[in-house]
Amino acid sequence: MSVVNITQVQVLDNPTHFSNPYQFEITFECIAPLTADLEWKIIYVGSADSNAHDQELESIMVGPVPIGVNKFIFQADAPRLELIPHNDIVGVTVILITCSYMGREFVRIGYYVNNDYLDEELRANPPENIVYEKLYRNILAEKPRVTRFPINWDNPAEEEMPPVQTEEEVSRGFVNQIPGTVDTMMLG
Repeated sequence: MSVVNITQVQVLDNPTHFSNPYQFEITFECIAPLTADLEWKIIYVGSADSNAHDQELESIMVGPVPIGVNKFIFQADAPRLELIPHNDIVGVTVILITCSYMGREFVRIGYYVNNDYLDEELRANPPENIVYEKLYRNILAEKPRVTRFPINWDNPAEEEMPPVQTEEEVSRGFVNQIPGTVDTMMLG
């Protein structure tokens, strides 16, 4: 059982210009004392072909974490365009929010992001050179993919506990993309 449970993630300033910061209001519950801070990260997936283009946009330590409901706004600058392959700038990608305890990731929340032009003419006839000042992003905030990683909360350095996937999760189509993980729910 997880000691920290994410209860809500609200995507702020969405849709918006591509260069605006990412902003998420994260609400989570802590049900037992923690001896260390939580590490939160925002990661932009630069290309579906390789994680070499992924960018860690922000990493913060949150703590000490009191027992009960906690809330904070997590903000990160937009990704650096020069690190994204040209063919992957416009189109669909993913933004990830991860949380780790004592170096062990226990939850990953992924959102699809559509980077496109608002201008109908630019969408119908995309220019060869991207017009960055007209590029917008829209995070599909209603359909996050939440993956939980079981960890030993008393001693996170120990080998992680084996994941368990319920029949309901399998029937609902939650297929694990990462070995040893369990997609458990979609946040509302």
